[in-house]
Amino acid sequence: MSKRTAFFFDELCLWHSTGLHALTLPVGGWVQPPAGVGHAESAETKRRLKSLLDVSGLSAQLLQRSAAPASEQALLRVHTPAYLARFKALSDAGGGELGDHAPIGPGSYNIACLSAGLALAAVDAVMAGEVDKAYALSRPPGHHCLPDQAIGFCCLANIAIAVEAAKARYGLKRVAILDWDVHHGNGTQAIYYDCPDVLTISLHQDGCFPPGYSGATEHGSGAGEGANINVPLLPGGGHDAYRYAMERLVVPALDRFKPQLIVVACGYDANAVDPLARMLAHSETFRLMTKLSAEVAERHADGRLVLVHEGGYSDAYVPFCGLAVLEELSGIRTEVIDPLLNFVELQQPCAALQALQRQLLDEMAVACGL
Repeated sequence: MSKRTAFFFDELCLWHSTGLHALTLPVGGWVQPPAGVGHAESAETKRRLKSLLDVSGLSAQLLQRSAAPASEQALLRVHTPAYLARFKALSDAGGGELGDHAPIGPGSYNIACLSAGLALAAVDAVMAGEVDKAYALSRPPGHHCLPDQAIGFCCLANIAIAVEAAKARYGLKRVAILDWDVHHGNGTQAIYYDCPDVLTISLHQDGCFPPGYSGATEHGSGAGEGANINVPLLPGGGHDAYRYAMERLVVPALDRFKPQLIVVACGYDANAVDPLARMLAHSETFRLMTKLSAEVAERHADGRLVLVHEGGYSDAYVPFCGLAVLEELSGIRTEVIDPLLNFVELQQPCAALQALQRQLLDEMAVACGL
């Protein structure tokens, strides 16, 4: 049987509860309870993505799997025992605020372990040669989470847990983690900041989240010097900013590193109608970034590429961006047409802003020796 693209999903991940919020604001005081979906990190964007995959016919052409929850051994490669104990206790008690903008509900600990398990199984399937590429629809997300603290909706460091398991099992010496979520991948950066065998690259809106953060001058430390690259982008940069950043910085950095595995923190919150960012990307932006990542994986990693779902908070538009990614990943085009693409293309930045953004990216590339 020819290898296929695997899609890792479990309905239980959509049952993670973030409590009663309006966008990200806890209800109470002057904050009125919402009439519909409450917290930005709701299940709705993921459920609608899965539904579009199903009705488009793409799901039937993917190898669909669930997974076992990540084991305690796998979690402890990244997280402290004290943090895991605190997380489980709060989850068992019915939930609450686990960290900085990280509300959880009853059972969230077990669901987060499953979310990490989906990412771990996706990486394992690719490394074992069972499939060419894989996508994990993980929820809750993970790229902000520190070893001992939940941040920004993220409860466990899903990708780091999966990468550390693969390093232990397969002896990987060079893994690249590319994060195109619109918010900085601060958790992943912190975990690997001193580590030379994991290249971390974050494309993010400058100053968005963590609030005020840029990171352009932070390249790792000690043995990890040069193995961390931050690419802060100007708000409103749109498709051209991501295309140029990928071609000028990301692809050259990956080619120089020659990873044996590429894992993408695949957030969709750079899309033009996301409520938590202002980047003006569209579905073809995500398709292009997937294509360029897959090409690097073919050159250096025998095609091994795994995408793990992170942010993205537009119920209407995330499904079309996600479908574009999975079409590109699998090499299968459906009949679906992005109904917002032309509208977003008309809002792209003017030539002067594009030129300024390219100049800044050129300067970043020089600073990184690219």
